[in-house]
Amino acid sequence: MPHNMTKHFLIPAFAMLLLAQIGHAQEAKNLSLNEAIQLSLQNSKQLKLNMAKLKEANAAVKEAKDNTLPDLKASASYIALNNPSVDLKVKLGSGGGGGISVNSASYLMVNASMPLFAGGRIHYGIESAKYLKEAAELDVDQNKDELVQNTISAYGNLFKAKQAVEMMKENLRESKQRVEDFKNLEKNGLMARNDLLKAELQQSNVELALMDAENSYKLTYTNMNLMLGLPEDTELLADSSSFSNIIDDGTVISWEQTAFKNRKDMYALTARAKAANYGIKIAKSSYYPALALTGGLIELNVPNFITVNNAMNAGLGLQYNFASLWKNGAKVAEARARFEEVEASKEILADAIRIQINQAYENYFLSRKKIEVYNHALEQADENYKITKNKYANSLATTTDLLDADVALLQARLNFAFSKVDAAIAYKKLEEVAGIVLTKPKK
Repeated sequence: MPHNMTKHFLIPAFAMLLLAQIGHAQEAKNLSLNEAIQLSLQNSKQLKLNMAKLKEANAAVKEAKDNTLPDLKASASYIALNNPSVDLKVKLGSGGGGGISVNSASYLMVNASMPLFAGGRIHYGIESAKYLKEAAELDVDQNKDELVQNTISAYGNLFKAKQAVEMMKENLRESKQRVEDFKNLEKNGLMARNDLLKAELQQSNVELALMDAENSYKLTYTNMNLMLGLPEDTELLADSSSFSNIIDDGTVISWEQTAFKNRKDMYALTARAKAANYGIKIAKSSYYPALALTGGLIELNVPNFITVNNAMNAGLGLQYNFASLWKNGAKVAEARARFEEVEASKEILADAIRIQINQAYENYFLSRKKIEVYNHALEQADENYKITKNKYANSLATTTDLLDADVALLQARLNFAFSKVDAAIAYKKLEEVAGIVLTKPKK
């Protein structure tokens, strides 16, 4: 094949491949709310951090339980000596104690110890670790609730951004058609040049608004892609049915009761309070002696002097640190202070929960009222536009009146569409602060 023909063949082929890649990159992905939630849970870096902390808490429980197992230690040594003179003062057999030449020594010692009593330190340590593990599990659940709520809010913003783009495009089509109609009227001397310029100016404003809406939409789905672990350039399309159900039930008091039954962070603080209480008992356990069952094996060899084989021993070991009588008080006071801190945190959180429930409850019902107001405003704006358009056709309204009515109708459409999404998000926020985003209320 000639070189020029090859060149002419490769360029279209490359162009087709490039267009195919661009088309693939711009392919939109339909994303349901449930799918978005699952992806966010799978790819959350904060959730992975909390899971790592949970693994650490599990390891701490195992470490505390391992303290009930016996300790086993072994030591061995070989020593070379400089031929010291050893003079025994005891008689060996028929001979007297004479000088013995010793130039080396070796020994092996194996010791085992099984704790029998340590003032409750081991038991309290296990119980404390268990409650800290429970708190870590609850932290994971609480983080999941917050993550789900953030995903729902981001999903709502994605839907609103796309709605804004679509409504701007529709309005731009209407504006372009209006400009074309006005141009024909202006050419036939039926319209002043100034009125045409007003329509063209509005078209330019709509084009700018559309550019802003498209940019906002792109940033919205890019941020959401990062949250969900998807390629950054994937265009996401939200499902409008995710925001169709608006629920009206409960009172502030009932929602507060639900929150105190289901808030994971409150349960986590309760678990930490129990762990801190065991921390006080652990500190107090130093006032008591430690008792252990001990055993061991000794092997000793000193050439020309002594050999000990299979010297086994067993017994009880008692240990008590008298300094704990005057040193341990500070540790007990420190443990009590930690317990008091957690208890105070529980009271602070209880007040915060009441405030959060009241705010979320009022925001939800305000958003529901806004739906009614914006719906009525949309009906008024639509009727106003129809009347103004009819008046304009009969030369009873100015071009400015017609354009203003068109802008008011667009804004009313946006407000009504956004209000339904905001109400759904507000209800999910109420569920989150009540602790029931992912779980049903506890009875």
